[in-house]
Formats: sequence, structure tokens, C-alpha cells
Amino acid sequence: MTSFDRELARSSADMFRERRRTLSDLPIPAGRGWEPLRVRMAEALHEPPTGIAGVIAKLETVQGILDDLPPSPTSNRASAFNDLYLTITRRVDGALRTDATSPEFLELLDVEFAKRYFRALDLWNRDDEDTPDVWEVLFKRSLDLEVSQLVAAILGVNAHINHDLALALISTWDQLGAPEDDRIDPDYLLVNYIFYDEIQPLRRGFSDAWQLELDKLVGPLDDWSQRVLVNVTRAHAWEQGLRMWELRADPEDFEQARRTMDRAASLLGEWMLAADRVVTDAGDVVEGGWRFVRGLFGWDDAERPADVAAARAS
Repeated sequence: MTSFDRELARSSADMFRERRRTLSDLPIPAGRGWEPLRVRMAEALHEPPTGIAGVIAKLETVQGILDDLPPSPTSNRASAFNDLYLTITRRVDGALRTDATSPEFLELLDVEFAKRYFRALDLWNRDDEDTPDVWEVLFKRSLDLEVSQLVAAILGVNAHINHDLALALISTWDQLGAPEDDRIDPDYLLVNYIFYDEIQPLRRGFSDAWQLELDKLVGPLDDWSQRVLVNVTRAHAWEQGLRMWELRADPEDFEQARRTMDRAASLLGEWMLAADRVVTDAGDVVEGGWRFVRGLFGWDDAERPADVAAARAS
């Protein structure tokens, strides 16, 4: 059995929350919820999905709602993650028919995984304080256009992998049987490769101008580092699931472990936002300086110094 110190976990959870608040004291919007489309969202989330086709259909419905929310069409930051999640889930659906060795396991895990996301959306919609902290980090910034779509999508991935995935694994094992050893299921690893294929186009599709310029400089390294990040975080979620599986007979221990996991992931989300602010502010300074230089020398937006030099030499 896993040794678990509930009081230590509680103190760690409190510490994580306090540290998160030192990074951001952004208040929760008065009356959580997906206004003015709260009713539509409630209707969409009323029934849980029963298969991967149901997950895709529900994600499509939610995407339409999020895209219709303020501050303007398709700009609500929560919609960026939903769009990414929908793309990945469609790929998983294809893998079920072509590559999976245990389709029952992979489909059930996908459904249980999605249920956690839909539950978070529903809790927020009902102004429920039980909304996981890690999802709150994204949801309360859904109207903040200073948060790029790329970062918003990453916040959603952080919440879904570093909080929801271990819980989805436990629910899947509860229905299909516990894992026989510590080895990671090959179909679980199969999803890593889907992420690998999708990371580059998804990342660049969500990037703003400065992020795209940075991506040109470090693109291959960035792709490699994010592949490693996916591999490490999903492996960690499997290990976390195994540890929490041993706690399932004690609801109080299990809930405290979940809360600590939630608080740690939410602190990571705030760190991501803080780091992005630094990079974005630096990018704004560099881009503003570059625009000044272009204006000073009369270069239009299409010209670069090398282009001008070549033109003058010809």
C-alpha cells in the first residue's frame, strides 16, 4: 500500500495555493459562468458522453458555444483549448480503428478523460466553488486578450494532463481492472505520438506575431522540447494514477491527494502565465523597436535590411 500523510498533503496544498496567489491576485469574476450563454452550455453538458463519438459531438457543441462568447467571435480564450482538444480526440478516434491494441481501454479512457473536462466546464457554469483550481486559472482569463491563444491552449493542456488524466485512469481501471504492473499501457503511449504529430501545426496556428518570430529561431528545438514535455507529463500522470489508485478505499485521503495535485498544477499554470508575460513584454519591445527602425529608414513591411541591401547592390 502507498504510504500517505494526509496532514503533509494538506499543508502542501495550502502552500501551493498561497504561492499561486502571490503570482496572481486576479479575482474570480463575479458569478462564474459562461454568460450570456449559460443556458446553452448547461444544456450541452447535461448528459455525459457514452463513447468517443459522443465526446467528439459534445466537444463540437461546446466549441460552437465558446466561439459565440464574448469578447468577440472565436476570441474567447477557453475556445483555444477546446479546439486543440477536439483535434486530438478526432485523431484518437481514428487510432481506435487502425492502431490500438486494446480499443476498449483507449476509448473508455478517452471518455473518462473528457468527463473531467466537461465537469469543470459545468461547475464553472453553475458558479460552483468546487471548480478545480487548475481549470480556474484558464477560465477566469477567458476574456483576457492579453493571454495569447497559444498560452490559453497550454493552460488547458496543463489542467487536463496534470489533474484530469490520473483521475480518468483510476476510473478506467476501476471498470476494466487494475494495471498488473508499473508498465505503461502501449495504447496510452499511442496518444503521445498523436500529440507529437499535432504539436507543430497546433502551436504555430495559435501563436501571435512575436511568438511566430521566436518560433522561426528555435522551431526544431521547441518541437523537441514540447515532445519531451508531453512524454514526461503523461508518464507522470500514469505514475500519479498508480499512487492514487492505492488511496481509493479512503475517500478523505483520496480527496486530499486530488486537491494537492490540483493546487500544484494550478501553481504551474500561474508560473506559465508569469513566464509568458516576461517573454511577451520583451517581444513587444523588440517588435516596437524594429517598427521604429523600418519607419526611420523608409522600409515597408515587406522589406528587410538584407532585401534593401540587395536591391541597392543590383
